Amino acid sequence: MSSDKWLLVGLGNPGKQYEKTRHNVGFQVIHRLAKQWEIPGKGETRFRGVLGQGMHNGNKIILLQPTTYMNLSGESARPVLDYFDVPEENLIVIYDDKDLPFGKIRIRAKGSAGSHNGMKSIIQHMGGNQQITRLKIGIGVPTDATGQKAGRLRDYVLQKFTPDEEVELENILDTCVAALNMLINKGVEAAMTTYNASE
Repeated sequence: MSSDKWLLVGLGNPGKQYEKTRHNVGFQVIHRLAKQWEIPGKGETRFRGVLGQGMHNGNKIILLQPTTYMNLSGESARPVLDYFDVPEENLIVIYDDKDLPFGKIRIRAKGSAGSHNGMKSIIQHMGGNQQITRLKIGIGVPTDATGQKAGRLRDYVLQKFTPDEEVELENILDTCVAALNMLINKGVEAAMTTYNASE
């Protein structure tokens, strides 16, 4: 973590029909970061993504929301990383995780993409490098009245959060911002110790 230049990529799908869906929570974290850290955005760019640049606590911060659709996220992230000369160890990817309960966050310094196609694309375009820092936000899985898994996962992740979840999400997004701030300024181990403490 030697550089003070960072690229934070929130994963999601472009278009109004996907706004505030569970699969787009990575976009929502980027929106919250831009607001709280006062990082202006440029809208759609030649990098096939919505880009923002600014300074925060002495660090150069680049925020990216790929507009390639989820499965091709790496096609946007890789060119931005290269153009701004950000070292791969200063890339942070933010995305939803169905294997975590709703609202739980997890920070990882490395690992496979699991079943997440957006992260698969990022790893592919990083030459297969799995040592990519990521912040995962739990969205849970669809369940029935007895708590058993139910319904199609694809339909569930593309649904909007319920009104009750939207209320909780406000605090979750603020927690994500605090976690990312610690990760950048104190390192991934400190952030994992603090925010993965309940594992």
